[in-house]
Amino acid sequence: MSTAVLYTKDAKVWLPDPVNVWKIGKILEDFKSDSLKLAVETGEEIKVPIKDIKDLPPLRNPEFLIGGNDLTSLSYLHEPAVLHTLKVRFMNYNAIYTYCGIVLVAINPYQELSIYSQDTVLAYRNRNQYGSLDPHIFAVAEEAFTKMERESQDQSIIVSGESGAGKTVSAKYAMRYFATAGGSSTETQVERKVLASSPIMEAIGNAKTTRNDNSSRFGKYIELGFNKDYHIQGAGMRTYLLEKSRVVFQSAEERNYHIFYQLCAASSLPEMAYLQLQHQDHFLYTRQGGCPSIEGVDDLAEFQETRRALLLLGFSEDQQADIFRLLAGILHLGNVTIVDADHEGSNISKTDTYLASFCSLVGLDVASSEELRKWLCFRQIVSMKEVFTKPMTKAEASFARDALAKHIYSLLFQKIVSMINKSLASSSRPHRFIGVLDIYGFETFEWNSFEQFCINYANEKLQQQFNQHVFKLEQEEYVREKIDWTFIDFYDNQPCIDLIEKPLGILDLLDEECRVPKGADQAWVEKLYIQCKKYDQFVKPRLSNSAFIIVHFADRVEYQCLGFVEKNRDTVLEEQVQVLRSSSNGIVRQLILDEETIVGGRSPAAAAAGSRSVVGTVPRGGGSLMVPGGASGRQSNTMTKQNRRTVGSQFRESLTLLMNTLNATTPHYVRCIKPNDSKESFVFEPRRAVQQLRACGVLETVRISAAGFPSRLTYEEFIVRYRVLFHSRQCQRKQRDLSHQREACESVLSTLITEDDKFKFGANKIFFRAGQVAYLEKRRTDKLRACGILIQRMIRGWFYRKRYLKLRLAVVGVQRFCRGHLARRKAQHLRETRSAITIQRHVRGFLQRRSYTRLRQTVLGLQTYGRGFLARKKYLQLVCNSKAVIIQKMVRSFLARRRYLRARKSIILLQCCWRRWLARRQYKALRAEARSIEHVKNLNKGLENKIISMQQRIEEMNKELIPLRQKQNDYAELKIQCEANRGLANELKVSVGRIGELELLVKQLQTQLDRERDEKMDLVLERERLDKHNEELNSRIDNIQKELLNSAETNQTRSQEAEDAIKRRLDQERAILAQEYDQERAAYQKLLQDYHEMEERMEEAERELERLREEPGKTSKSETVRGHSRNASNVSTLSNTSELIADPEDDGGYGSVRLVPNRSDSEDVGLVLKLQQRLKTVEKDKATLATRVEELERESPTADVRRAQDMIRLQELEMENAKIKEDLKNLRRQSATEHEGHLSRSPDMLMSQFEAMSDELDRRREECIQLRTVLANTTLGGELGEQTALNASRLNGGEPFAEDNEILLAFETQKRIIRHLENELQEEKAASQRKIQIERDEVERLRIDNERQAKVLAGALHRTPQGQTDAVMQHEISRLTADNLDLQEKNDLLSEQLKKYRSQMKLSKKMKQDGLMTEQQEITQEVHETVHSSRRNERSESLPVVRKKDTNYLGMFDFNMGDEKQIARNLVYELKPRVASTLLPGLPAYIIFMCVRHADYINNDEKIRSFLTLIINAIRRLIKKRYEDLDTSVVWLVNTCRLLHSLKQYSGEKTFQEENTPKQNEQCLRNFDLSEYRQVLSDIAVWIYQAVIKFMEERVQQLIVTAVLEHEAISGLSSHKQPVGQSGRARSGSTRDTTSPVDPQEAIAHLLRELTIFHQVLQLYGVDPPLIAQAFRQVFYYICACALNNLLLRKEMCHWSKGIQIRYNISHLEQWVRDQHIHGQDTMSASIADTLQPIIQAAQLLQARKSDDDVTNICVMCSRLTSAQIIKILNLYTPADELEDRIPISFIRKVQEELQKRNDPQAQSKLLMDTKHAFTVRFPYSPSSIKLEDIDIPAVLNLPMLKKV
Repeated sequence: MSTAVLYTKDAKVWLPDPVNVWKIGKILEDFKSDSLKLAVETGEEIKVPIKDIKDLPPLRNPEFLIGGNDLTSLSYLHEPAVLHTLKVRFMNYNAIYTYCGIVLVAINPYQELSIYSQDTVLAYRNRNQYGSLDPHIFAVAEEAFTKMERESQDQSIIVSGESGAGKTVSAKYAMRYFATAGGSSTETQVERKVLASSPIMEAIGNAKTTRNDNSSRFGKYIELGFNKDYHIQGAGMRTYLLEKSRVVFQSAEERNYHIFYQLCAASSLPEMAYLQLQHQDHFLYTRQGGCPSIEGVDDLAEFQETRRALLLLGFSEDQQADIFRLLAGILHLGNVTIVDADHEGSNISKTDTYLASFCSLVGLDVASSEELRKWLCFRQIVSMKEVFTKPMTKAEASFARDALAKHIYSLLFQKIVSMINKSLASSSRPHRFIGVLDIYGFETFEWNSFEQFCINYANEKLQQQFNQHVFKLEQEEYVREKIDWTFIDFYDNQPCIDLIEKPLGILDLLDEECRVPKGADQAWVEKLYIQCKKYDQFVKPRLSNSAFIIVHFADRVEYQCLGFVEKNRDTVLEEQVQVLRSSSNGIVRQLILDEETIVGGRSPAAAAAGSRSVVGTVPRGGGSLMVPGGASGRQSNTMTKQNRRTVGSQFRESLTLLMNTLNATTPHYVRCIKPNDSKESFVFEPRRAVQQLRACGVLETVRISAAGFPSRLTYEEFIVRYRVLFHSRQCQRKQRDLSHQREACESVLSTLITEDDKFKFGANKIFFRAGQVAYLEKRRTDKLRACGILIQRMIRGWFYRKRYLKLRLAVVGVQRFCRGHLARRKAQHLRETRSAITIQRHVRGFLQRRSYTRLRQTVLGLQTYGRGFLARKKYLQLVCNSKAVIIQKMVRSFLARRRYLRARKSIILLQCCWRRWLARRQYKALRAEARSIEHVKNLNKGLENKIISMQQRIEEMNKELIPLRQKQNDYAELKIQCEANRGLANELKVSVGRIGELELLVKQLQTQLDRERDEKMDLVLERERLDKHNEELNSRIDNIQKELLNSAETNQTRSQEAEDAIKRRLDQERAILAQEYDQERAAYQKLLQDYHEMEERMEEAERELERLREEPGKTSKSETVRGHSRNASNVSTLSNTSELIADPEDDGGYGSVRLVPNRSDSEDVGLVLKLQQRLKTVEKDKATLATRVEELERESPTADVRRAQDMIRLQELEMENAKIKEDLKNLRRQSATEHEGHLSRSPDMLMSQFEAMSDELDRRREECIQLRTVLANTTLGGELGEQTALNASRLNGGEPFAEDNEILLAFETQKRIIRHLENELQEEKAASQRKIQIERDEVERLRIDNERQAKVLAGALHRTPQGQTDAVMQHEISRLTADNLDLQEKNDLLSEQLKKYRSQMKLSKKMKQDGLMTEQQEITQEVHETVHSSRRNERSESLPVVRKKDTNYLGMFDFNMGDEKQIARNLVYELKPRVASTLLPGLPAYIIFMCVRHADYINNDEKIRSFLTLIINAIRRLIKKRYEDLDTSVVWLVNTCRLLHSLKQYSGEKTFQEENTPKQNEQCLRNFDLSEYRQVLSDIAVWIYQAVIKFMEERVQQLIVTAVLEHEAISGLSSHKQPVGQSGRARSGSTRDTTSPVDPQEAIAHLLRELTIFHQVLQLYGVDPPLIAQAFRQVFYYICACALNNLLLRKEMCHWSKGIQIRYNISHLEQWVRDQHIHGQDTMSASIADTLQPIIQAAQLLQARKSDDDVTNICVMCSRLTSAQIIKILNLYTPADELEDRIPISFIRKVQEELQKRNDPQAQSKLLMDTKHAFTVRFPYSPSSIKLEDIDIPAVLNLPMLKKV
């Protein structure tokens, strides 16, 4: 099949363009034979002559393929396709990375991008189990690291490119990735040192050039060594081709090395004064480029960063000072002024300050300084017999001075690299290493010299290695697929390498010329013309005899020979070096010594050209970095001129060693491209880019790939992609095995492609030559187009046929309706005509009848009105006559009545005036009498006298009751005697005597009653006098009542408003407090998680340290203890004891009894937090006590005493009256019974008299009580005293006067009530204000405390762990000591005041009670005791007997001191999850709490502390040991939460007692406050919860991407994006299985099964439903974050059909949540399913219509996605085939403009979701209804030492 068939009409091709390199042309006619008619973009039509098929222009790829991740996946693989794809990705999608087979092409964006975050590193870590992510430097680093892990083979990453292309940054990010992947969860000291070496090397090896502000002026190769666990163990560095000439010369707009400008910027610092530096413009070596600063760079800040890095890498302050002295000395040396001498030669002034500064800085004394001044202007010439001293000219002396400066800087650079390597070195040999090579790319300028020659020579070697590696990969692929293959013809640059390094080659001839005493550049180039003309790669220029051309793999380069010989020698005067040997500066002497002891007498030039630094690694096969101490061996020979080696020879050897190292590793390639020379962000210049693509070998990679079988498809992929070309029988679903697939493919390809060499069938794939897949795509497109046309034809036929039938049916219907309309219209006309005739007949008759009727009515009307008028006229005349008579009568009577009424009114008025005058005079007299104060006083005085007299009478009556009671007792004795002696006579006499006495008593009482009646009559008369006064008061009372009602309503309204305002303010304060509490809780849980992670890392570090300590001692005689040693983080700091629990399974952990010397620092911080919490509680209690004392001070004791007295008096009087009445009744009944026969009448009379007397006595006692109350009120109330006494006197009158005084009493009562309400309102308001103030003070205190803790933590982060803990503890102890002393003093003072107040209250109360206690109360108390004792006896005789149970448990477990360890062992360690599942959920927690209850019950502080400490330590140790056991973690999560809830439920706090039963409230803790232990248990619960979540995330991690993104439940919907068969980019090594651990079609089922198992485990062990909801919310967030992050990094996933698949897969998770009923159980705002919204919206974005009208809708729909995520998905969106349009750039720009309206731009710029984000976990309080007394210990727990109490 010829490619000519692809050149059809409307196809697009690439044409050369002088400006843009390539331009697009559209074919107007099918290609015939000799020409091709095209139309370019400008509209111009051209005709291209075609002499041969090879002359056909390259075809343009389909639109939907442009912008792919891999260049080799293009249908047409050539230079314009590569260039255009890179441009589209870079300009349109801001994608700076692109794969080209095994090469990663990186374009410098000249802008900071947010694609290097920690989340991105985690996304690319282990990416091979998910599939191919977007191109990234992290992807290359991950592939290298994974290969090292899986294949145990060394790796290397080769980063190349020209200056400014971003090589150093790419290498830096690769090393950062290795530091993260090869380290622990956080950076260790080794990783920090590796990363800290970058700023140092940038300072001494980077400079500003016209192309790059931070250009690396040297090449480096860094090796990262890894141990067997693949953690970074050490590192080493080699450097190449340091640009020494930059030290002494810089071109315009360029700078020297950064370190010089950093030192000048730091010259103002006091500690840098010794360097004697000034501004950089004062020194020759820093001002030549005219660019002293870099925009956006602070040299002083960079200097501080460099110093920190030096300190981290082990450079002491003295070493840093020596380095800075030497660097400053170089600057002073450059300012040394050399002048022409009088005679031939040059001279330096003795007063030159710069030379003196240089000598002082490098440590030269005065003699050495003079000697140096001499040798800077003279040199020695050694002959065979003698030595001559020759003066140098000014130019020669300046050149020698600059050579010395370059030599010193080169040696210092080498020394710093060596010291860095020693700091990064490891004491043991690394298991494997990864090397990162950062070296210049191919260079060609207008003037090319020795530096460009060395760089291009190195690139020739690297290109050769690259070609061999690519060829090897192709060969391995063909062998693996078992296909016949032929040698691929690719460019072999071995002849070019031979031209350079073979004997009599360029380098060999250059070294020979350097050994000649007067060797010159021209002589050397003449030798080249003679010796190298046999090489095709060597060309002599036509117009020059001082240059030569080498044909490199990338381009022809013309080199100028000027300076080659001198640069290859790189000499420095021995006399000057000899002077430096006498320096007192240690580093200067060390530099000279190191130079002299290098193997082979290495020259100083070698340090610059190929500084090979030492590291702590042992060389392996293939070469690696050297062992500390130098090269492969040290020699003691001294460097001389004869054995000094040239720069070229040393560079060749170092390059050979580098190539040997690279050949022994698996290489990975990164080619950096510089898009433009102006350093503008995201500007792409095609001419500059294509030059670099040709130079860096990317196009060579494309050519090699195109030379073989670049397109490869598996059989299944081929069938799925080209199924339209198959017969239906050939692609049936049942033919799924490989043999049937291969047969089907062979049958189809044999008909489609006739040439057999265009494709090959492998074992699993089909291999195609270049262009064949494009032909298949054309056939597929044609077939789809033909099928589409067929479908369109059939649909259009059906449509028009259906349309015709509808039209015909409509026409027939219209005709039918028209004919019917005409017929109906004719019939209507006939009916209307007949109706018109009928209407006319009736109308005419109607008109005639109407005229006759009107005439008749007119005549009759005239007659009627005429007769009526005459009759009315006669009637009116008669009426007028009668009315006139009546009017006369009425007028006459009116006049007579008026005269009478006037006379009567005058008489009555006179009488009224007289009577009014008399009434007013009488009223004034009565008013004056009523207002008389003396009258009222007399009334009150008489009333008081009456009250006193009545009290005296009551006392006399009480005294009379005493002999009556005595006589009653005598009567009882007589009764007993009568029953014994049967003597009725004596009893009768006694009874008669008793009756006489009673009659006398009745007479006395009757007399008193008469007297009282007289007094009451006086009161009645007094009442009559006051009636009139009451009438006047009634009106005032009514007015006052209205005012009271109004004031009550106003007060009620104000109080309601005040309460509402207070409630609103309290709600706001509570909301603010709740929000701050949530934030503090989240931060606290985050710190807690970090603490546990640090604890685990500390354990790992200690185990590693122990292992390293044991390794050297394996050969010694002393045997180390086996097993690992846990650190002190396993020991709780709750107790000061050092007891540990013995664990039989781990002798070094729980079973150890020894003390661990180094306690955990984190535990001390926890103790600080507990002390702070305790301090908060004490402060809160203190404030509460102060508030209570204030309330007690404000409270009036008089009211309580008065109320108590009234109640006591009332009760005692009631009991006394009841007792007396009962006794009298009993006596009366006995008398009546005994003398019923003898005195029948007298007892009845006595009875009636006695009852009347008793009633009168009761009434008088009631009146006395009322009068006493009135007196008390009169005494207490000043303003209402008189009126109250008056009312009381009225009340004494009895019931007839009660109704008249109701209004006055109501008024007084209402006033008291209002006053009381006002007082209560004021008190409530004051209490509310106090509460608000207390809460505000608490909020302010918490804020201040948080700020203080934040400062402490921020300061602690910059300290070492030990120093951090010491500082925190010292600060907290000092603060707590001072605060505790203040609190103790305040507490003592408050205690004393409280005791004083209590004693005063008791004394006052006692005095009041003693003053009011009377003899009546004493008698009543005795009667009380008698009555109560008799009642108790009666009840005891009547109630049933209550029997005590055999055992009444209190819900506690008792144990002996010393059994705590055994209890912890049996209850914690030996409790198996399968046993726990059969027990009551949380049973161990109940048992622990019941033990705690007993310790609290017996008030044993030591017992409860030791027991809880051991239990908590046991739980911690168990979880640490079995953290991978989900069942164990869940069991103790349940028990920890239950123990926490139990401590709350039985704490005695009212907040937790609302749902308790009375029995549970009785069982609350009595003696101890365990709130601190609640906090510790809460922390442990959070830790276990986080461990459970981490375990679950690890279980589902490998299933997320496969289940959510790759699972295709809807078969046939997704189309394969890569038609060329590159289903993933080629690897840099042998192919390995990188598929998912499960089948994608079964992944969703596996994921749901894992979730179901997790849910069942949580339910099995009784986890609270709210906690289950929180756990799954966290897990679903992790699923969403992983899926979305992976989607954002995979371009092939971003298309319409994949969005449908993703949404369908997520619906399975949503349905699972609904099926498990896990919704609405958590109290948080977001539900579980809501955490999946970001990935759901991403799927919806893929499916949504993307037109300009949908911009707003898309932004609204994707509310949970950030702006960066939305733009990233739109940029990644790729059509599935050419039938779908690509998203236009204008649409993406409009979306960006719309998204800029969102708030919080910083959050919107975040690209990847934080997979480590953790929601704040809460443990909602869940009280238990289980009775503690019903809990028993099952035998399976083996706890016989516990006794139920």
